[in-house]
Amino acid sequence: MESKKVIGIWIRVSTEMQVKDDSPEHHEKRARLYAEAKGWEVAEVYRLEAVSGKSVMDLPETKRMLNDVKAGKITGLIFSKLARLARNTKELLEFADIFKSHNADLISLAESIDTSTPAGRLFYTMIAAMATWEREEIADRVAASVPIRAKLGKPLNGQSSFGYKWQGKELVIDEKEAPVRKLLYEIFLKTKRKKATARELNEMGYRTRNGSKFGHTTVARLLQDTTAKGIRRTNYTTAKKGNRIKSDSEWVYVPCPALIPETTWEECNRILSEQMAKMKKPGPKAVHLLSGYMTCSCGKKMYVYHKDKTPTYRCKECNTKVEVADIDEIYLEQLKSFLFTDSNISDYLKRSDIDVQEKQQLLDNSRSELAKLQVEAKALVGLRLTGELNKETLAPLIKPVEERIAQLENTLPELEAELDFLRIQYLSSETVLAGAKDLYNNWIKLPFEEKRSIVEMITNKITVGKSDIHIDLSYLPTPAPPSFPLNSGKRYHNQRNMAQVLSSASASPRISFPSSIMASRK
Repeated sequence: MESKKVIGIWIRVSTEMQVKDDSPEHHEKRARLYAEAKGWEVAEVYRLEAVSGKSVMDLPETKRMLNDVKAGKITGLIFSKLARLARNTKELLEFADIFKSHNADLISLAESIDTSTPAGRLFYTMIAAMATWEREEIADRVAASVPIRAKLGKPLNGQSSFGYKWQGKELVIDEKEAPVRKLLYEIFLKTKRKKATARELNEMGYRTRNGSKFGHTTVARLLQDTTAKGIRRTNYTTAKKGNRIKSDSEWVYVPCPALIPETTWEECNRILSEQMAKMKKPGPKAVHLLSGYMTCSCGKKMYVYHKDKTPTYRCKECNTKVEVADIDEIYLEQLKSFLFTDSNISDYLKRSDIDVQEKQQLLDNSRSELAKLQVEAKALVGLRLTGELNKETLAPLIKPVEERIAQLENTLPELEAELDFLRIQYLSSETVLAGAKDLYNNWIKLPFEEKRSIVEMITNKITVGKSDIHIDLSYLPTPAPPSFPLNSGKRYHNQRNMAQVLSSASASPRISFPSSIMASRK
């Protein structure tokens, strides 16, 4: 029997004086009702009352929540909206990374994001991919000015190397750290070992700039840093994922004060280079988008072999072949159909849109009725204060009003939780279509790692048969995306009328090879 999902509720309000429908109690009840609808167990409630969302990562209650996530005490966190979790974009991304690395889910009720559902995971992956692409576009524009600043010897927003400090815009020797940096080279020449050097420095009571003990990686980095011999290397790294070191043609070298003789630096690095050459080199990284998902109809995995002149997935058992470029383009066409066939999305969400509208209308009516009753109650109290009503006359008039106010205040979070459930279950057609179209239109521009993460999210297996390809997607909207044969006259383009395609939609997408691809397999 599958165990119940255990979640926590996150409540943060920015001031002590909150209106009633934005109170901590209201948020908690709404979240509990959503968890109940999903069949989840609420284990913890994390409260940050009268706390700004500008920075929450270092607060005790935040640390308690993150420790519970890391320990597996909770596997999900419900909050009313992203702004209640944190207003700092950097911290929101940190939360997302931590939760993802520990297989925990984030559930934002206002934004209708629930990463415990396939739709939520896919939507979150699409948005993350587009955000990454946009960040890299901005980074590329900013990076254009970096080499100019580097050649002028100006700081590039990075901290100074250990043993140095920035004084205005000039790099100068730090009298406190410089002796330790010199000693590091002396010890390494004696021990010829990075770990031994780190251990000796630590035993002597020395620490890094942030107060941590020296490690072998820190020792190696400082040994290789050319700054110590009087040459500061700059503009040699990039923030792009998977490409930390730039081409050496982009590096800029600027003179600076030396800590040690150049001969000492050269000797230390000669020893270090010899040691690193003996280490086993890592194997090549996968460079093909669909690697690991390609399977022959005989049941064997298909791989790209280097001896093929054109990159081709091939089955060694029965020699079934398909070119990498061909299957990548076929997959992209299927991705287009999967992501935003307007008719499919419309059919999928039609029922839910009606339900959401009806539930929203009921919620609006209840809020309106509550507001009227509160005005009525206030008016009755006013009449009593002015003496127009006595105590005996007021009681039978205000009691039913107060009872209805209490009932509506109790009902509102229930209605909101039901509405949250519907929205998150189906999402909104506008959001899905907009996000999916942006993803498809910018697919070519996305980094390989982001495209690969989307493939991993939605793909189970791709089976290559004698005359067709079966693309098995792990999450299919209802109704499922259509099957479509590829026109043999023009590769990769669906020439059939979409209405005909929709009328013959099957449970899983199956694509026929065009004759031009079949010819390459003979």
